[in-house]
Amino acid sequence: MRSRAAILYEYGRPWTVEEFDLDPPRAGEVLLRLVATGLCHSDEHIRQGRLAPPAATLQSLGLPEMSPTIGGHEGSGIVMSVGAGVNRFTPGDHVVTSFVAVCGQCRWCASGMEYLCDKGSGTLAPGMPTDGTFRHHSADGRNLGHVSKIGAFAEHTVVSADSLVKIDPSFPLMPAALLACAAPTGYGSAARQANVRGGDTVVVIGAGGIGTAAIQGARISGAARIIAVDPIEFKRVSAPTFGATHTAASALEATELVRDLTRGVMADAVVVAPAMIAAADVDAALKLTRKGGTCVLTGLPAPQTHSIDIALQDFILMNKTLSGTVFGTCNPRSAIPLLATLYGSGQLLLDEMITKRYALADINDAYADLVAGQLIRGVIDFDLG
Repeated sequence: MRSRAAILYEYGRPWTVEEFDLDPPRAGEVLLRLVATGLCHSDEHIRQGRLAPPAATLQSLGLPEMSPTIGGHEGSGIVMSVGAGVNRFTPGDHVVTSFVAVCGQCRWCASGMEYLCDKGSGTLAPGMPTDGTFRHHSADGRNLGHVSKIGAFAEHTVVSADSLVKIDPSFPLMPAALLACAAPTGYGSAARQANVRGGDTVVVIGAGGIGTAAIQGARISGAARIIAVDPIEFKRVSAPTFGATHTAASALEATELVRDLTRGVMADAVVVAPAMIAAADVDAALKLTRKGGTCVLTGLPAPQTHSIDIALQDFILMNKTLSGTVFGTCNPRSAIPLLATLYGSGQLLLDEMITKRYALADINDAYADLVAGQLIRGVIDFDLG
């Protein structure tokens, strides 16, 4: 079939919105019509080449360093058809994509750590996760990769059934897109990886889509004080809507504020979720973390940041925990329904996170707004054309 998508042909260049050819789903795959797709900063990093698959990986697959790619991974939509062996989905089902595939069979899935599923290790490499071949093709016949094996910047896409989670058909599909990445990643960073508890003081560095979800995770978990840190005034003004009790423009400003609020104890948990994490961000976050506290690195590292310096004596003797997280340490098949329930009860605010909707044709303008700090979350609304 013929569909339309935003395709990246060269790192550093804009997205090209054009028609492409899409093959039917094969065994273990699903054809999906997208209704909405969230604009995650990760796709901007991919466009700039900051998250490119290692050249050695691509060479081992016989592929060039830059493979034309359909962007997007934070999607919601409706199942159109399924391939052989797919029993969990039928045409008409409403689904959310998950950039963490869940095979249900590897060691990590069997251990209750689906967010570390082995199928996710090749998420940025081109080709289908089912058999390594391609379903997406450009108008001139070139094979197209699809970000996170999803390619949600498309009106239609074919994905592995392992990358989908069914939701109730009554759940609105526009806010549902945020359940694919931003909401679980941020919520879980606070509620699961940082294990925020009632009465805690929590600092969230970066108040974009993921940071805003982390603020909500802290609030829902019972945090008494939540400090949102962001240099952009618009995001600081928005943060109290989602549960922030205080705001600061920088980690340094937050350090003085938290010291005053806690009488020198400092924060029980710190979630670091800027667009990209630099070495200085980690040091500043650890200074905000109390003795025995937890600092969670949710954002991605800057390309030039391969290691960091930590004052080991202070780190060890103060018994601090520095932790990374993938998907907010959430298991997609259980966390997405949980978050949907929290939305239904009014505790998780998703509609309020959507600052603006865009047509697919306006995707480059949308990312310009994102980079300029004008969005909490932008969303591609495919009904806008």
